[in-house]
Amino acid sequence: MAHMQRRDKTNYYLDIAQTVASRGTCLRRNFGAIIVKNDAILSTGYVGAPRGRANCSDLGACTRRALGVPQGQRYELCRSVHAEANAIINAAREQMIGATLYLACLHYETGELVADTLPCSMCRRLIINAGIRTVVVRDSRESYRTIDVAGAWIEKDESLSPGEGY
Repeated sequence: MAHMQRRDKTNYYLDIAQTVASRGTCLRRNFGAIIVKNDAILSTGYVGAPRGRANCSDLGACTRRALGVPQGQRYELCRSVHAEANAIINAAREQMIGATLYLACLHYETGELVADTLPCSMCRRLIINAGIRTVVVRDSRESYRTIDVAGAWIEKDESLSPGEGY
């Protein structure tokens, strides 16, 4: 009997983040995030409206799309809470210090992975304050990028130099 190839741990966690993303309710892009420390999943999060409010997918409307807002801009107009924020909200800070956040993004219309994505500036600030050490972002089923939070987002503070950093 042939043995199935065992999945490497990073892609295993990214597979879970991608599955979490499939619960998202955004009409543009759906992210899934999981926070892992010491090989234990602390929490998960996906894009969705605050608890008790209607989701964009239920309403069939996106305020930012209706206003012609380009992707990556004016998130204050979005009715959803981002996946990273939801994962952070669902975990205790003491547990997250030194943890890794795994992130995957799916296109709403095609369900395909979206490469070259990153957390928005608001989520980056939340990740920093949560004490998360590393962010791993999926680009394809087998490829991903690893971001050292201190080196990429604290030392290279894009809020001090617009246009620089991620």
